[in-house]
Amino acid sequence: MELAISTPALLFPAITLLMLAYTNRFLALATLVRGLHAKYKSDPDKTIVVDQIKNLRLRLNLTRRMQAFGVVSFVLTVLCMLALYLEKEMVAEVFFGLSLFSLLISLIFSLWEIQISTKALNLELSDMED
Repeated sequence: MELAISTPALLFPAITLLMLAYTNRFLALATLVRGLHAKYKSDPDKTIVVDQIKNLRLRLNLTRRMQAFGVVSFVLTVLCMLALYLEKEMVAEVFFGLSLFSLLISLIFSLWEIQISTKALNLELSDMED
């Protein structure tokens, strides 16, 4: 397989947009955490609030991991392009493969976080149904 410098360059906009989406998700989680903190201070005995706090802690950890793997993917893409510039084809292919693998892991963490956020919304809805 011959890898042109334009191939890893195609990942740049995708990864940066993905990182922007992850950052927005993190900011939304931070707002939720602050709101739940106030809610917990006013009524610490509510089981639903404790369940939501556990849920948010897991979601924050997943968001941190998906951001980290997204950044690693971006760095590996840059290293791939640098290796191609230095005419190190085999090294570039390894970096490109690792970059794609890191991006895949990041997307899996994102999917997992989305599944958990859906459960969090169901927790909120169940509180209103009772």
